[in-house]
Amino acid sequence: MSRQANPVGIPPLPRTTEWIPAFVRKKGSTKHAALTEQIIADIDSGVLKPLDRMPTHRDLARALSLSVQTVSLSYKEAERLGYLSGEIGRGTFVRARVTERAGRMMLDHSPNEVLDLSIIRAAYLDAHETAAREVFREIAEGEVAEFMRPCRPVAGLMRHRETARAWLRPLGVGAGSERILVTNGAAHGIFLALSCVVRSGDVVLCENLTDHGIIGLSNVLGFSLKGLPTDAEGLLPDALEAACAAGGVRSLVLIPTLNNPTGHVAGAVRRQEIAAIAQRHGLFVIEDEVYRPLIEEQLPSITEMLPDLGFFVTSFTKTVLTGLRAGYLVVPPAYSIRAASILRVSSWSGTYLTGEIASRWVEDGTALRLIEVQRDEARARQAITAEILGDHVASSHPLALCAWLKVPAHWTEDGLVRALANQNVAVTPSEPFIAGTGHAGGIRICLGGRLSRTSLRNALTTVRRAFEQLPPVYDIGSIG
Repeated sequence: MSRQANPVGIPPLPRTTEWIPAFVRKKGSTKHAALTEQIIADIDSGVLKPLDRMPTHRDLARALSLSVQTVSLSYKEAERLGYLSGEIGRGTFVRARVTERAGRMMLDHSPNEVLDLSIIRAAYLDAHETAAREVFREIAEGEVAEFMRPCRPVAGLMRHRETARAWLRPLGVGAGSERILVTNGAAHGIFLALSCVVRSGDVVLCENLTDHGIIGLSNVLGFSLKGLPTDAEGLLPDALEAACAAGGVRSLVLIPTLNNPTGHVAGAVRRQEIAAIAQRHGLFVIEDEVYRPLIEEQLPSITEMLPDLGFFVTSFTKTVLTGLRAGYLVVPPAYSIRAASILRVSSWSGTYLTGEIASRWVEDGTALRLIEVQRDEARARQAITAEILGDHVASSHPLALCAWLKVPAHWTEDGLVRALANQNVAVTPSEPFIAGTGHAGGIRICLGGRLSRTSLRNALTTVRRAFEQLPPVYDIGSIG
């Protein structure tokens, strides 16, 4: 859009840009740092011109499939460097470009100093680093043709699937290898399971607060997602019964163990009730058990109770090693061919190399050892959280990788997120997890990653102090 001439004395109208960057996150870079870098690059190259109005935080977040918080952090950093300017009541605009020297002078801290509690991931300690280096050394010094040369079977190498059987058995799943597919993590498995049974326009049920990946899949696959009320054990059986009785429901996606974001765990009786309702109504159940290996309690698998309707999904990313994107999908017998064909057209197969690492670690005990490390670290970090945040914690679990916080009455979620971002602590509001009504909202904090316990204490102390502060009278962070 070209700028129009204006009468003397009237400032020119800003160009409303439809800019959507070619967002690429580089290895070792945070999302907001990568976006900041792209904003600056496009201003320096002239793609974005002085006085251009930037997209709103929400619009850009939606276009790039990022959180609003990530975009807000990027805009704030670009403002600090002198590339953008936020104006009350008008939006965020491109400023006249500054030199690199001027930008360095205006930078009062590195964006890498942000304490990121917004991404859920397993803790990463020296034990994980050591184990990874050891397996890489073994692979480099050994014969690799067995898992690097083949391109079939699509469902996974037979040895990997047999190892999966051994891994799944303590989780309550006794499926044969012909029902198991090796996937690139749990998200991949959920996609395959939903693709097997759901068509565009179908209704899929879930908890009213659920993993944002499931919400994203509803947009990709075109199904209608309906969140149901929950309590301290997760999905309420009465609500599930009523939804099924109303008709038109195809499937249920459930996180019965350490739900993200609330951390609830469904007990044995609750799981049996859900399975009975699903059986009665012919409802497919996709059981997302990515966190299940962390729980030592023996709990029944819903999939095992629904041999013709149940899909079981798990992986190693949240329990053994964040970068080990290998997982297992168990399908009903009638769906083994269909699931493999969908796997083939979407990614051909799971990655044999990560499947090999997972298999080696299952076979030699490394996986169980690293899970024990994860349990110890989760307990310690949850204890720190309880100590510092106390009554602010709405729900969690001693082995969860996150905690769900109540928002004080004098704050809004967005206001708190911005206030914490201003103090270099990143958290996530409820919006990305909302699939239904009947929840009180909140803020999720994540406790894993490379963050040390000392850094975690500092971050949680900042959160507590922010909760105890009164918000600003006029929050200019909401502009733009």
